[in-house]
Parts: sequence; C-alpha cells; structure tokens
Amino acid sequence: MRRISLILGFILLNIAWTLLVLGDPASFSVHMIVHMAVVAGVAPLLAIGISGTRYDIVSKSRIVTPLVASMIELVTVWGWHLPALRALAESAPAFRVLEQVSFLAAGLVLWLSCFGGTGAEQDQRRLGGTLGLLFTSMHMTLLGALLSLAPRPLYGEGFVTCFGVPLSAGQDQQIGGVVMLMVGAAVYLAGGVMLLARTLNAPVAVKAREG
Repeated sequence: MRRISLILGFILLNIAWTLLVLGDPASFSVHMIVHMAVVAGVAPLLAIGISGTRYDIVSKSRIVTPLVASMIELVTVWGWHLPALRALAESAPAFRVLEQVSFLAAGLVLWLSCFGGTGAEQDQRRLGGTLGLLFTSMHMTLLGALLSLAPRPLYGEGFVTCFGVPLSAGQDQQIGGVVMLMVGAAVYLAGGVMLLARTLNAPVAVKAREG
C-alpha cells in the first residue's frame, strides 16, 4: 500500500508540474489546478507512503503538531496568493519553482502531522489531526469564496488561456476559486471527517480487543 501510494504520488506530481510548464503562466486557473493537485492529491499520497518509515520525521516532532502544521499551510497558501507574490511567481520561473516546492512541503508536513506515525503515535495525533484538517478546509473555503466572488480581478488584466480556452482575467480568477472550493476544501474536510470517525470509534475498538 505504501509503495503504491508513493508511486501514485510521484506520478501525479509529474503530471501536475508538466501541466504547469505547458500551461499559460499567467492563468490563475491553471495555477490553481496544479496547486490543488499538489496539496490535496500528491501530498496525502506521499504522506501515506512515508508514514511510519524512517523518513516520517514530522510525526515524531513535538513541535510540529497538526494545528501548527495547519498554520504553516495557511501562511504558505494565503501568502502566495497575495497579488504581489502571485505576480512574482508568474513572471519569474525561479519564484514559480519556490512557490510549488513550498506548496508541496507545507502540504506534506500537514498530512504527515495528521496521519503519520504508527500505533499509539497515530492515536495521540488523531484528534489534533481532525482539528488541523477541518481548520485547513475552512480557510481553503474562505479563500476560494473570496477569489470566486471578488468584484474585480486581483491577478493580471486582459485575456489568458486555460489549456487552450481563452478567459478574461475575471473568469480565470473565478474558475480558480471554484477549483479551490470544490477540490481543496472538500479533500481536507473529508480527511478531517475520516479522522473524527476513527476518534469516535477508537473506544469501541479498544473494548472489542479487550473482550
């Protein structure tokens, strides 16, 4: 299972970053599709593959709790979506690489902090992981809604192309916001709900083993 998750994670990462290279660098919707693929697809797959191995250093840390990791994710995501940094990432390939690497790192730290470890370590992190993922879903929802409902485009002017489809700056931003709402918020919410279900079922499982 771990090996399959790692393979799928790296395959999805290659696809996402290839799309970023082939797509219009000025298109916010292309950026958001790649962004969501990395943090809500690649990161959890890699976290499942790394969890419980010697490379799982996040879950062994007493400092990087799920709530701390969710704050790191918030600062990373919201920071790179400030208009000034977004323009910098669009115009400078080096900053685009830094942006993508920071998205991957923040996402991996968050998912490992919530799902990482083995046995008792996972049990101890379960409730914190639930709160961390639900909080992340909330701020993803908020940012996606703000981008979708903004009265004017925050990024760029004129027309861009999203994989060959011409879009105005406003339409491009709205689509990007909807992608964040549909993918990012939903995946983190699902992860939080899954951990919550495990937390609620944990006492039953313990009693069953004792019986």
